[in-house]
Amino acid sequence: MTTTHPRASLVARRRRRAATAGFHLGAGALALLWLLPIALVVVTSLRSFDDIAAHGLGSVPHSFTLGNFRQAWVDGGQQRALVNSLLVTVPCVLVTLALAAMAAFALSRFEMPFRRSVLLLMLGGNLLPPQILLIPVSKLSELMGVYDTLPALIGVQIGFGVGFYVFVLHGFMRAIPVEIQQAAVIDGAGPWQIFRRIILPLTRPALAALSALSFTWIFNDLLWAITVLRSDTKMPITAALIGLQGQYVSMWNVIAAGSVIAAVPTVAVFLRFQRHFVAGLNLGAVK
Repeated sequence: MTTTHPRASLVARRRRRAATAGFHLGAGALALLWLLPIALVVVTSLRSFDDIAAHGLGSVPHSFTLGNFRQAWVDGGQQRALVNSLLVTVPCVLVTLALAAMAAFALSRFEMPFRRSVLLLMLGGNLLPPQILLIPVSKLSELMGVYDTLPALIGVQIGFGVGFYVFVLHGFMRAIPVEIQQAAVIDGAGPWQIFRRIILPLTRPALAALSALSFTWIFNDLLWAITVLRSDTKMPITAALIGLQGQYVSMWNVIAAGSVIAAVPTVAVFLRFQRHFVAGLNLGAVK
């Protein structure tokens, strides 16, 4: 039987403490470096134009005002753009996840011909660079008579999101024990009852995580918005930020206020679904 020398044990504990302290210092420095630009934008949005012009963008603030948010909200068109973004994002999230959940249920719980091929085809569609599809999507929306309309943007977002969500939900639903479904069938439950009362509640962490991700991706999307939309009154908030920058060229305080307004909905959604989001990631890692 061997014993550990007290001096060696003390050295090992010191090394572990030093490694832990180094990790926390490094992680804290990275977090500070990541939060520094965000803090700069927030502080800039609360400063007056005269203060920035006199002391510089990176100086200590000498003023505090909320008028920048009103100017960006009313005069800069952020109010209308935010409504447009919500009119696009909320239906897209609901319809996309509903379609993806039903498709994933069919592909994961029933024996279907070419099931794997359909799944790989859906996943392969998300591997295509969106840049090569800009012109075809724009021309197709013109031919269908929906160009420069919010339904066109909603259709594009749904079409390009379903495949990825089906792939993710398929993995979660496939891991559900088949005995649960068999017991429900014995009790007389049909496919729709099994899907609504058994499968959906068990995949709630995945649906919550995908809801937060989907809301963030669609709400912050710029590429498809400027592809199928042309009118300024129909642009979502990300595209409106570009117009705000062109309208207030050197007024960084107003531009920063518009950026903060654009970031609030996604931050609120993430904080609301944070617990489910982390649970979904952990469950996916285990499976």
